[in-house]
Amino acid sequence: MWDEERTIAVRGVTYRVCAAGQGPPLALLHGFAGSSAHWAPLAPELVARGWRVIAPDLLGHGRTDAPSAPTRYAAAEQVADLASLLGELVSGPVRLLGYSMGGRLALHLALAHPERIAALVLESASPGLDDPAERAARQRADEELATAIEQRGMDWFADYWERLPLFASRQRLSAERRAALRAEWLAQRPHGLGASLRGFGTGSMPAVWDRLSELRMPVLVIAGALDTRYAALSQAMAARIPASQLVIVPAAGHTVHLEQPAAFLAALERFFRQLPDR
Repeated sequence: MWDEERTIAVRGVTYRVCAAGQGPPLALLHGFAGSSAHWAPLAPELVARGWRVIAPDLLGHGRTDAPSAPTRYAAAEQVADLASLLGELVSGPVRLLGYSMGGRLALHLALAHPERIAALVLESASPGLDDPAERAARQRADEELATAIEQRGMDWFADYWERLPLFASRQRLSAERRAALRAEWLAQRPHGLGASLRGFGTGSMPAVWDRLSELRMPVLVIAGALDTRYAALSQAMAARIPASQLVIVPAAGHTVHLEQPAAFLAALERFFRQLPDR
């Protein structure tokens, strides 16, 4: 469904980017073990609403390069990549939507380059872990998962990932959609996912709770009611962001845009309708 698919070299790595539609640019950042393909069910609906959709494969994912050094995946490195990438693709500020890991990255990008972001949507996202003990425990867990992926491969990872309690509500999706998600995971490279976990896992990324008040662009924070942990995180984030709106979608878990697409799109439309250029 993409009108355009291209590769763009920035800062020594090559990114794959897909795009479609005309109108105000809307950049979509996928979650861990995802790619631009993750947005395929939603992109036609976004295009039909008059937005130009831009979906990169993030570092180590999809068909974008996967450097071996975890330090290359650090928040500052990926933010610099995306700032350069967006500079190649659009001339002005963009609407930025990040899901899960992509939401964490979107948040860091908005804090580092607020002039580049017209509006920010954070879906099932986290500002990081403030507690040192919790951060250390998560780093150990991320390292264990990275090692397991590298040693056991993508078939093992796909089985493990779809059984996580975090994604239990995805069992309500159609068999076709679940199969597409599994195919997306199987297409990843073990070393890319491992390096991403080590360099930009929740345990490694800097926590930015104390910087949320710096955000001055309009922000939509959205989560699923069935995903109680991220619903609570979203409520706490929205309380700290001055120009924010909070939407908790009933009967949805972590992947709101796939589990309740109509409600997700309605929330986006209401939010974007308030912007000067629609």
